Amino acid sequence: MGEKVEIKPYTGAAGGWGSVKGLASIGRREQSGPGVIAELARQNKAGGFQCVSCAWGKPEHPHPFEFCENGAKATAWELARFRVTPDFFRQHSLTELQNWRDHDLEQAGRLTHPMRFDAATDRYIAVSWEEAFADIGAKLKTYDPTKAIFYTSGRAALETSYMWQLLARMYGSQNLPDSSNMCHETTSVGLKACIGSPVGTITLEDYTKCDAIFYFGQNPGTNSPRFLHDLRACAKRGVEIVVFNPLRERGLERFTDPQNPVEMATNTSTNIATQYHQVKAGGDIAAMMGIVKHVVRLDDESGGQVIDHAFIAEHTKGFDAVAAKARETGWDEIERESGLTQGALEAAGAVYARSKAAICVYGMGLTQHVHGIANLQMLVNLMLLRGNVGRPGAGFGPVRGHSNVQGQRTVGISEKPELVPLDQLARQFDFEPPRALGWDTVATCEAVARREAKAFLGLGGNFARAIPDTATMEPAWRDLDLVVNIATKLNRTHLWPGRTTYLLPCLGRIELDQQASGPQTVTMEDSFSRIYGSLGRVAPAAETLLSEPAIVAGIAKATLAANPTIDWNAWVGDYGLVRDAIEATWPDLFARFNDRLEVPGGFWKGNPATHREWKTASGRAEFNVPEVMSAAGFDDSDGKFRLVTLRSNDQFNTTIYGYDDRFRGIKGTREVAMMNRQDMAALGVADGDSVDLVGAHGENGSTRVAGLRVVAYNIPRGCIGGYYPECNALIPIAHHAIESHVPAAKTVPVRVEKTA
Repeated sequence: MGEKVEIKPYTGAAGGWGSVKGLASIGRREQSGPGVIAELARQNKAGGFQCVSCAWGKPEHPHPFEFCENGAKATAWELARFRVTPDFFRQHSLTELQNWRDHDLEQAGRLTHPMRFDAATDRYIAVSWEEAFADIGAKLKTYDPTKAIFYTSGRAALETSYMWQLLARMYGSQNLPDSSNMCHETTSVGLKACIGSPVGTITLEDYTKCDAIFYFGQNPGTNSPRFLHDLRACAKRGVEIVVFNPLRERGLERFTDPQNPVEMATNTSTNIATQYHQVKAGGDIAAMMGIVKHVVRLDDESGGQVIDHAFIAEHTKGFDAVAAKARETGWDEIERESGLTQGALEAAGAVYARSKAAICVYGMGLTQHVHGIANLQMLVNLMLLRGNVGRPGAGFGPVRGHSNVQGQRTVGISEKPELVPLDQLARQFDFEPPRALGWDTVATCEAVARREAKAFLGLGGNFARAIPDTATMEPAWRDLDLVVNIATKLNRTHLWPGRTTYLLPCLGRIELDQQASGPQTVTMEDSFSRIYGSLGRVAPAAETLLSEPAIVAGIAKATLAANPTIDWNAWVGDYGLVRDAIEATWPDLFARFNDRLEVPGGFWKGNPATHREWKTASGRAEFNVPEVMSAAGFDDSDGKFRLVTLRSNDQFNTTIYGYDDRFRGIKGTREVAMMNRQDMAALGVADGDSVDLVGAHGENGSTRVAGLRVVAYNIPRGCIGGYYPECNALIPIAHHAIESHVPAAKTVPVRVEKTA
């Protein structure tokens, strides 16, 4: 691999000098130049640009440096000096590039020219924009629109996303899978059914008002490091932070604030978690049931003084059945399924019982399971028990990944017709949009695998690498008739061409987007339903690049019949016109859209559940009795392990910045299997041995990820940690959350085979 492999326990805190060194290393690696420092000063601030990494909120009064290690890496990565020109592809065939690592593909640099795959030479060759658009449009006109897929990465801005869904629907397709399908669709389905809101109910300010945080299945040190500042502030003022996570993640243990001179000078840190419970992967339903059971018992013993009975009577339905289920569920079952003791869960329940305002934070550790919806329902049960929804300092805080993954849903990126105001779009643009259910990510994979899909158009992202069962999906990609990828950098998806394939390079968010009316601002929505403007000013990586809206418009003009209600050229010349159209489609959410682009801290689009308005079928917030105590969806009593796929400190989603997972003490490799020492002894393997992980789920039974180095790790028995996306081959397409169809990547059934 070229890197020196070094594995030893990490003893430092999250943040601190380790983060500073991480920033310095990425700057050297990318040769980004001094301009990166100037841009970092503008990052996540009014009048600046919004981070291309995670969707954490941007405060009204920002820090001097309102970025984290990973956010700075993302900025340096986008502003790298390296370029992938037509000469690069003359030197490298796609067959050769398929042997490159994910890191090395993106490290090659920014794409500069529109390219078409040439099967005769196995290479991409340069074409003009006009030629690319004309050919894409001509081919799209020959397909059944219901067989064409319009995928959206979570980075695309609101303006681009709105244009993209309009292009797809005017064409006749409702196949609009997106990043949310892979990560947080369980929230969209589960929360909406229970409280009428498909998103979190809190704002960033609520972290200044809570007195308890219950934290499930999310790792801020790697996935959302700016969150650590808010957690540190909470810890400093005595907020009790109760964590449930299979691995002990350093960011949830202690944090050294890089912007605090005293902590940096003295190498001191702030403890974060007041309780840390290493729940068995998939065991959160049982863990939450244990908390609920304890709170119900305390309420019974106190004559009704612990549970908020007034709130329950006025605002909810189904409480009595859940309370009865809690009373009758035995501690033996709760302990077995959660992997935690009665005493530990009662200690957590005691915190909840005495808190006045609690926030529940969660991530994909809750959503990416077969019974992920049951996880969300149990979380709602817990919060409704004491009225912790719709009041200051209390509510649901799902932590999103991509910087605009939530916003894209707001402006129509959805395969579900009931989530989009199709009648309004029909009136506004004088066309009849499709009304049938489209393909989400899982349905897209199934359609590609059975060779039903004809075309895949990807607005950013690395779809073929991010999805499950990559060993099946990559060769199936070649049977697509048309593949179009809009991207800033080369990634593995681009190496699996269809019969006709285009690679279209676009401007990055940090770059100057100069159009007919001047420099253009784009917008995005964070995890707290707040919307921000973002203005790039760095010179583009190449004069040949087009903006994402310009590329979408180019495809639309070549594909669709002329429509007097929409002037694609005018929209490209002035994104404010796109925002006017968005406001016309959703007047309540986007009133005075263009006037509010630079509101410090963003403008809030609103959330009925925050005001205790329940947009559910019953008109009330709904308790649900859990039908299972494990979210895993399979029996692991016959030698199966629960594989938990993880991100490292040196990556964001499928982008691999390097090979140093600092907080886990793993350097120089990603080919590891993190195992419990007792499991290792039972299998007869030692730290440093080589093993294969083999799929243990029906049709995926022969799939394996070979040659992984065993790392003895503090992880519950029966669980294994492995990196995403390298372990995606082990996730069957059919192994997904019931109802929401999110790939169940946090409890993947595998077996372990020792390598000879």
